[in-house]
Amino acid sequence: MIAMRKPTRWLIGIFGIAFTTVFFIVPFAFIFTMAAKDQNEASKLQFSWPTHFQLWENIVTVFQSRDYMLIIAFINSFILTVASVTLMVVFGSMIAYVLDRRKSKLNPLVNTLVLAGLIIPPAVVPTIWVMQSLGIFKTLPGLIMVEVAFGLAFTVITMRAFIASIPREIDEAAIVDGAGPLRLFFQVVFPLLRSVIVTVIVVQSIFVFNDFQNPLYFLPGSQNATVQLTLFNYISQSQSSFNLLFANILVITIPMLIMYIVFNRQIVAGMTSGAVKG
Repeated sequence: MIAMRKPTRWLIGIFGIAFTTVFFIVPFAFIFTMAAKDQNEASKLQFSWPTHFQLWENIVTVFQSRDYMLIIAFINSFILTVASVTLMVVFGSMIAYVLDRRKSKLNPLVNTLVLAGLIIPPAVVPTIWVMQSLGIFKTLPGLIMVEVAFGLAFTVITMRAFIASIPREIDEAAIVDGAGPLRLFFQVVFPLLRSVIVTVIVVQSIFVFNDFQNPLYFLPGSQNATVQLTLFNYISQSQSSFNLLFANILVITIPMLIMYIVFNRQIVAGMTSGAVKG
């Protein structure tokens, strides 16, 4: 039996490597080769090494196009990502802590609503109407609120599983020492959530930074553009510059790719500890 299991494990490993290569590495290689071609060669959309390698020239052109719009988009995306993820972490951890520590008849209803936030797709038109009523449509703070609202369900569910693993005796000891609710949470409980906080920060940062739909609907306008919306600069009905398009994709993909690679172990550790202990 043991001898038979080893070949099976090898086959599963080989299949996993092949799957990863085909669905992740090959597309990235295609993006890289297309970004290094000139406009005529890139228009053929062929997976081949460029005849004239001009990756750096294409990247410089991408940054300079439309009065350095990509730099403005990076600033907007950075502000959007940092503000949204910060609010998700703070509010999500507080909600998860209350749901786990304070048992109430409303908890099942709140849990159902949180779960619905992961399942039910967002309604664009009603959301725009609400934002217009509040005067926050086409504003960065308005989009931040939208991102927080859409990402809060995942944050609450992830953090609640981890908070459930923290012994209640820690809370009781802090209360005996005279800690109030806010001091108990931010000085005692919140520092213990470090691993799951890193997980939420990385996952939600990648999601918000790479979000295309919400900025398109809720933050229109060239000055409000995020990095994903800059892809429209190189696609039109009359002419498309695929080499610049893929160079743009390469530039906006690298930051989040590096972030994921650097914090990959922390993501797995946060997910695993929350699942096992919860």
